[in-house]
Amino acid sequence: MRRPRLWSCFPAALAALALASVLPASAAPVTVVTSIKPVHSLVAAAMQGAGTPHLIVEGGASPHSYSLKPSDAAALEEAKVVVWVGESLETFLASSIATLAQDAEVVELSGIPGLKLLPYRAGGAWEAHEEEEEHDESHGDGEHGETDMHLWLDPDNAKAIVAAVAEALTRADPDNSGIYLANTRIMSYRLDQLVQEVEYDLAPVKDAPFVVFHDAFQYFDTRFALNNVGSVTVDPDRQPGAARLKQIRAKVAELGARCVFAEPQFEPRLLEVVTEGTQAKVGLLDPLGADIPDGPELYFELLRRNAAALKDCLG
Repeated sequence: MRRPRLWSCFPAALAALALASVLPASAAPVTVVTSIKPVHSLVAAAMQGAGTPHLIVEGGASPHSYSLKPSDAAALEEAKVVVWVGESLETFLASSIATLAQDAEVVELSGIPGLKLLPYRAGGAWEAHEEEEEHDESHGDGEHGETDMHLWLDPDNAKAIVAAVAEALTRADPDNSGIYLANTRIMSYRLDQLVQEVEYDLAPVKDAPFVVFHDAFQYFDTRFALNNVGSVTVDPDRQPGAARLKQIRAKVAELGARCVFAEPQFEPRLLEVVTEGTQAKVGLLDPLGADIPDGPELYFELLRRNAAALKDCLG
């Protein structure tokens, strides 16, 4: 199979040509607030040429336990548009949006049209997800915690996100509607190209079995038909005891995993202990792009890095 010919300069040239024919950006761009880095990246791409969104959860901070800073509160008070995934992921943000962003249009990505949503995997090789457990405890029947909220890791969902955000931006800032429309078309093309690139890179390893510590990659491995065979949920803030480590090693061996993937917040030593005595290698996957610079290109770099990590470990 031939590798897709993706010219790095072409998206920039395409953007310049498209934006040259639309209205100039307004002198005072609207304030747009986003929650996590991948969402910020997609919103920044939709806004390119008309402004830059504010990012709340920076770096490798967890959206599950983040504390709002004064600058974040001020941005929410000024916001015309707020974009987040939803309460099941950014729990800390729900009350702040309700009290500080009353005049903003709130785009909750888990509820936009055209999105492919997946339930959490459960039973068998799939251990209970910590977010699902939290919602089971807080809501009783767990009804609100059934959807896997890592929805941005499917590039087809990313296209739907950009389109929905562009519509909200157009309502808040009609003077720049041409820019938002052009950016939506550019991103649709670029995301289609990204899918072809990732499919090509992962084709040699798509059947190789692997295990994740935290089941945050269902949208990615489902979209690209990868053989993710289970999870071994571990709290990164607590070192598992000897009995738990023995259970995890047995599970990895039983599933025949070629690799075990953790996320950046896990200690490398823990990975070595978990795979000791098994045939599995260790690797790292990152759903948020913790160390990737913020901006429109983060989303593309995030998916490419994860694809490279899978290919390197499984190959």
